[in-house]
Amino acid sequence: MLWHTPLIHLAMSDSEDGESRVAVLQTAGFDARFPNTNQSKHCWQNYVDHKKCVNTKGDDYKPCKQFFRAFHSLCPNEWIARWDEQIENGKFPGNLER
Repeated sequence: MLWHTPLIHLAMSDSEDGESRVAVLQTAGFDARFPNTNQSKHCWQNYVDHKKCVNTKGDDYKPCKQFFRAFHSLCPNEWIARWDEQIENGKFPGNLER
C-alpha cells in the first residue's frame, strides 16, 4: 500500500500590498510503529524524540525539525503547552536523555 503525506495549499492575500502568498500545511506521514487510528502515542513519541534530538544535536540539526513538524501536526496545542511547562518545572514524566 502506498502512503503519502497530504498537502493543503492555502492561498492568502496580503491586504497591504495586494500580493498573494501561499501557505503549505503538511501532516505527519505514516509511521508503521503506529498503525491504529488513535495517534496519541505517535504524538507523544514524536514530542519526546524531538526533545531528545535537540538535547543531543541542537535546534539547528535538520532531522530534529521533522520530529517538530510531526508532533505539531499530531498533538493538541494544550498537550504541547502542558509538556513544555512540565519540562520547565522539572516534572516531565518522560526520559529526555539519549
